[in-house]
Amino acid sequence: MTVTCFIEYKIDPFKLDAFRLYAENWGKIIPDCGGRLLGYFLPSEGTNFQAFGIINFDSLAHYEQYRKLLKQSPQGSENFQFAMREKFILEEKRSFLKTVPETYLKLPQENQ
Repeated sequence: MTVTCFIEYKIDPFKLDAFRLYAENWGKIIPDCGGRLLGYFLPSEGTNFQAFGIINFDSLAHYEQYRKLLKQSPQGSENFQFAMREKFILEEKRSFLKTVPETYLKLPQENQ
């Protein structure tokens, strides 16, 4: 059973570039630690203080293994320290979701 970690951030809208760098750093760190990163998402239109990160895992056991590797990662530690130092994350919430397989990654059909 696939498990998706949905991370909702409340960020300082005046530090968007710092959050972008933080997200880009996770682009290498998360896959190196075993997570399937679906992406980080920044505000575009509307609310200017919400950002999201979405990561898939094969199971909760795989997520636990990922967390163990992440805690041992020097790059992960550096990225956490960067966020604490720059204070661009005001709040962070994590939800764990199950995929409805029949709806996952559905692409538009080509016109024939």
